[in-house]
Amino acid sequence: MPSRAPAAQEPSPPGVQLLVRIRAPDSSSGLSADLLRGRGERERTGRDGGLSSFGPRKDIGPEPIGSGVDEKRSVAKKPVTRIEKHGYPDSIYINAAKIFQGIRPEKSNDRNPVQYGDNSESPMMAFKDEHSRRLSYELAFNTLKYQGLLEEILLDSKTYPSHSIPDELTSLLVVMLYDLQDRKFRKRKIFAEEELVEEVQEIGRYLYSYRTKLAAALARCRIKYDALSIEYFLPKTIWKQEQRASALPICFWINTLKISLEDVIRDLEMKGFTKVESVSDFDHYTYAVDQHCHDVLVFPSSLREELLNLDLFADCKLLLQDKSRSLAVHSAQALLSEGGDILVAHVGSHLTIAHLSALTNHSTSTIFVCGVKSSAKEEELRNRFSPMGCENIQLLHDDFTELEPKDSRLEKAKVILLIPQCSGLGAGNPMELILSEDRDAGLLRDLLQGFVSEDKLSILAERQLNELIHALKFKKVQAIVYCTCSIYPEENELVVKKALESGVEGEKVQRYRLIPSVFSTCSNSESSTEMFFKMEPSEISSGCFLAVLEREKDTSKTAKDILASAVAKRLLDGIVEEKPKEEVKKQKVKQRRRKVTASEDSRVELKKSVNPDSHTAPSKVLKPKSHLSPLGKAYERQTPAQKACAEQNRTGLY
Repeated sequence: MPSRAPAAQEPSPPGVQLLVRIRAPDSSSGLSADLLRGRGERERTGRDGGLSSFGPRKDIGPEPIGSGVDEKRSVAKKPVTRIEKHGYPDSIYINAAKIFQGIRPEKSNDRNPVQYGDNSESPMMAFKDEHSRRLSYELAFNTLKYQGLLEEILLDSKTYPSHSIPDELTSLLVVMLYDLQDRKFRKRKIFAEEELVEEVQEIGRYLYSYRTKLAAALARCRIKYDALSIEYFLPKTIWKQEQRASALPICFWINTLKISLEDVIRDLEMKGFTKVESVSDFDHYTYAVDQHCHDVLVFPSSLREELLNLDLFADCKLLLQDKSRSLAVHSAQALLSEGGDILVAHVGSHLTIAHLSALTNHSTSTIFVCGVKSSAKEEELRNRFSPMGCENIQLLHDDFTELEPKDSRLEKAKVILLIPQCSGLGAGNPMELILSEDRDAGLLRDLLQGFVSEDKLSILAERQLNELIHALKFKKVQAIVYCTCSIYPEENELVVKKALESGVEGEKVQRYRLIPSVFSTCSNSESSTEMFFKMEPSEISSGCFLAVLEREKDTSKTAKDILASAVAKRLLDGIVEEKPKEEVKKQKVKQRRRKVTASEDSRVELKKSVNPDSHTAPSKVLKPKSHLSPLGKAYERQTPAQKACAEQNRTGLY
């Protein structure tokens, strides 16, 4: 999510004005202005109702983990690339500007005096590491949220337009302006190890030369809109989403490849955590076991940073991931038959695949993952899976829709897990969704608007339908799990129903039907609307849609039974040769004779042994004939010690 805003002063009581003196960063300029910072608290209105105020959140952290407990087990905080309020390396600004250029809303030239370059082509970006990628996206999204305010500051301060800055660099100008005001118009630090970019250096010097005018323009905007801080300029949709995301409990799944649930609980208790029944019972250092997934632990959102610094997280024993993905993984694992494999249609998050690997570790199952296009991506994934202990994963270069349903590698695949690209507006943390699953950054623009355009929704739904229909073509697959974090029926129920109605399975195999998921309490198979598992976005959970498709059970007779029935009814006269009745009768008589002879032999021999007229009855006939199999005879020849050992091993199999 976007970087946390600095805490602001408490708003004054209603009707009381607060006088604040704002100085320019450079005291030599002598510029100062007395500003009225708002008139108490007002009710926030929507985007059409003007920019109204709400107080920035105050994040009060709990006591540090480890106080009063075993501090040796704590892990030191990880170093952060960015030095607070001193800016970023040049490469971060370049990548953030490219992202912003691609996701900013298009406006007509007559309505927007600030002109941007052409963004028809997808930008090429190279990130130094995952942390740099995250910083670039966060900076781009923060710029997008305040685009209107930043453009007004540029125009009011006469910083824009400038003949020295072409339209192609306007995005970079706006991105760097956001960062300049975020660090209170202080000079940016040059990082010793960074590679300097000429355009970034030039625009940085240009903005800094206008810093006093820019600060004054920002102050005038705040007076104009009666805003205590720039957070007051957030669109209502973004404000609501960020409020919800900040309160959303965080979920960690336990990597049972490296640790057991009992050991995790013991470790947490040593660090002062207390287990409670549900999220409604949360109070400081508490946690709960998720009601749907037995290996998922839920914590208060306020503990996020401290939990990420625990040794449990550093050692890949606890892994942070949205609950919706854990629901999909557990649904797929529950459908897996003994010895069957799972086909994952999209790479998505490596955490989803790792979780599936952990759940299937005690079986012979292999997890096939589609869409690993390059050797670099394959190496990256293997480097991620290795410290987690995952070994039953096989990466495929093919896209899912390019795979042949009869592919010999998928001979034992019984379950398909399909988590397609979707609009994602139900996600609790859209930024995390984009970063962890390489999703379209356009989700940030949709989030800003509060909706997805009809054209985009139609394209997504068509792609999802094609993928689900392709999944239905794998004749040996017995079940499909379809999961999205969309709030639109067009991507959820309608896609599933259209796929089932397509009839692509053919007539020679059993058709698919909807069944309740393992989390559903629905038992009425006639009610298809209740067969889907859904969670609406709320303060305690992300949005999630889950559908489980399973092949109908084959209750028909076998081919041999059908053929015999047809012959008996003389439906296949001339097609199947029928044996003569006398031959059939002779075979039956022979079978009966063999049975009778076997039983009579035993009786005759027994009678001979007890006949008083017989003086030479052999002793061997006193023993009944043995009907033991070869294995049974071998068992009879075993010593008592060998028999005892065999019985012990046999008992261990159950």
